Amino acid sequence: MGPASGELTTVSTINPIKAYFNVSEQSYINFTRLFETESARSEHIAHLEAELILADGTSYPRKGAIHAVDRSVGLTTGALRVEARFPNPNNALRPGQFARVRVKTDSKLDSVLVLNRALSELQGSYQVAVVDPDNKVHFQPVRVGERIGNQCIVESGLEPGQRVVVEGLQKIREGIIVTTTNFIAAPSPQQPSSK
Repeated sequence: MGPASGELTTVSTINPIKAYFNVSEQSYINFTRLFETESARSEHIAHLEAELILADGTSYPRKGAIHAVDRSVGLTTGALRVEARFPNPNNALRPGQFARVRVKTDSKLDSVLVLNRALSELQGSYQVAVVDPDNKVHFQPVRVGERIGNQCIVESGLEPGQRVVVEGLQKIREGIIVTTTNFIAAPSPQQPSSK
């Protein structure tokens, strides 16, 4: 057979199995700022653990590792393609399945998180409505950091344990007395990635 005969076969590895996912350009830029040198960044990437979330929402029991990062950002996606490899000794995973990949790239201890919907923005400045022990509302300026799903890190302006208004922000004003209840947030939605 000659070269014009077409594809004869497909070879794919099952164990370990590869999972491909995209990282936004902005997320990559934020990640690179954590390291002074490329070698420090590469060493950190080599130690990252990847978690695979299957289509039914359960976690695959074995952790994976980042194997390769594309050299360029995709022109049409604006994202960087990353390859993680997961051990698959019982062949439970198959090529073509869909899953989500979760990678913890950084830890921030003692961080305060608030729901995005609790933040009010005015000309690039943010504030939250805080309820004091007497149930009075006070608006407090905050400096925000990275957004994680439906939450945001508050870098300054809010202390752990302070009560923040999440619902009814349009109806409140400074000094008003409110009745509070605990707000239970739904889990943050995540984009599926193909494997």
